[in-house]
Order: sequence, then structure tokens, then C-alpha cells
Amino acid sequence: MSSMDDLKSRPCVSIVIPVYNEQAVLPQLFARLYPAMDALNRPYQIVFIDDGSRDQSVRMLRDQYQSRPEVTTIVLLRTNAGQHSAILAGFHHVRGDYIITLDADLQNPPEAIHSLVEKMDAGHDYVGTIRRQRRDSAWRHYASRAMNLLRERITDIHITDQGCMFRGYHKEIIQTIIDSNESQTFIPALAYIFSGNPTEIVVDHEERAAGESKYSLFKLIHLNFDLITSFSTAPLQWCSLGGMCISALSLFFVVFLVIRRLMIGPEAEGVFTLFAIVFFMIGLLLFAVGLLGEYIGRIYSEVRRRPRFLVAAVLDQPATQPKK
Repeated sequence: MSSMDDLKSRPCVSIVIPVYNEQAVLPQLFARLYPAMDALNRPYQIVFIDDGSRDQSVRMLRDQYQSRPEVTTIVLLRTNAGQHSAILAGFHHVRGDYIITLDADLQNPPEAIHSLVEKMDAGHDYVGTIRRQRRDSAWRHYASRAMNLLRERITDIHITDQGCMFRGYHKEIIQTIIDSNESQTFIPALAYIFSGNPTEIVVDHEERAAGESKYSLFKLIHLNFDLITSFSTAPLQWCSLGGMCISALSLFFVVFLVIRRLMIGPEAEGVFTLFAIVFFMIGLLLFAVGLLGEYIGRIYSEVRRRPRFLVAAVLDQPATQPKK
């Protein structure tokens, strides 16, 4: 076997990078990523997943594959599947013992990959990251902190910075994630559950090199709903407990009104108070119905068993394609 074949078939580290309309940043990513990986002095593989881009990203990825085919794998998806599904598609083509996920926007510097590798060399099977001096907008920063506090109170998942996808995983954890076959999942949280020796490190966080964030407010809300409903039934239990408390208070309030009517007689002044109480209870009821619908929707998605992603093509060495 030639040295090139050996490098391709037995990498130590696999980098998984989802790409969606990133033509503005890809040249800078290539220029920084490959030297950073070469500096590791160990075999590596870089897996790019194009998530249905509509700009020149696909052409640029193809050109990069032609430039470095010995260490590059390109997975082209037919349609946009979302960041986490795209990463899962990349997981099916990794061959390294260590798998590191990295966004293409260069907010997390590729030069910090060695820090994650060192932690995994020390025996950690999951390495999370905490962004130092985040460069995101204020609303995203505070919303992330609020969701972190909520998640820690309703689950056993302790991830300091859930919004950072720059993380390292051992191959056994990745295989377990693939075998779980969940239609929707939050990869860092699922990996944390499967890990036996997790850790976290602090990494730099830079401004986006070019382009704009692909995460709208709606997508962030959907992602956080997915995180909460995937790993805990505590919200349902809270709704049940809240319903019991409100029922008890309502009973006491009815008794109070009956006694008041007997002592004072009919009065119309309290009708608006009753309306306010009724509207409040209706709001709580609608919230509970929506929450229940979120859980039922997840069951519906799982029952349909639709594929999480559709692969249009894979650029890789034929001899090293993963077994079907």
C-alpha cells in the first residue's frame, strides 16, 4: 500500500464540517484548516458536507477535493437537511478514531483543533468547548444563557455552551449516535449522554469571517425545543403539577365566592376579575396543549421513519468507501 493510500485509509483524526452557502468564507477556511491539520503530524481526514448550497460552494468543494484528494471527502446532499442532519451524514463517512465537528464560518479557529486532540489523547471520549468572549449579538448571547439554565434544571446534561458545535468525540460515541436512528436529535447532548469521561475546554471565538449566520430566530427556537423535548419529560410533569395546583386554587376560589354571595349577596363588580382568571387559565391550557403537541409531533416524526438526509454524491477514494 502506498503512503497516500495509508494516509487515506487509516486516519487518526476526522474533521466534519457542514457547509451551506459559504462561498465567501471557504477560501479562508481552506487556507487555515489544512495547515492546522498538517501541523498535527498525524494522519487525518476532512469531511465536508454540502447541505444543499445554492451558491458556488459545491464547485469550490469539488476543486478542493481535486487539490487534496488524499485527505478530503466531500458529501453532497440533495436538499437542505439542517446542520445536525448534515453532520450526521458526515458521520457515516468518517474513519478516524477522533471525530471533531467544526463550523465553516471560522468563528472557531481551526488552529485550536490540537487542543481537542490533546484532551482525547488524555482519555476523554467527549470534549466540549466554551467560547471565550462570544462575538454573537446580545440577544443570541442572553437567549443562549437562558436556555442553558433551563436545560440544566430539567435534564442531566451539563453543557456549559450548548451553541458551540466545535467539539470532539471518540469514534465509539459517533457509532452509537448513528445506531440510535433518531429522526431528530441534538448531537452534543446525545453524545454527552453516551460519554463516559466528558470534559470541556475554553476556546477563542472570532467574528464571522464572511457571510451571515444561517440560524434565524425561528430555527434557534426549533433547535431548543428539540433539545428540551428530546432529553426530558420534565415540562410535561410541570404542566401536570401546575394543573393540579390551579385546580386546587380554583376550588378554594369557588368556595370563597359562594360564601361571599351568601354573606353579601349578588354583586357585579367581580365579573372582570373572573374574566381575568378565566383568560389566565385558558392561556395556561393553550401552553400545555402546545407543549403536549411538541412531544406528539416528535412521536409522529419517529413513526414516519423518513430519512434524515438524502445523499446525492460522495467524492472519496473508491477503496475506502464505508460499507453499506
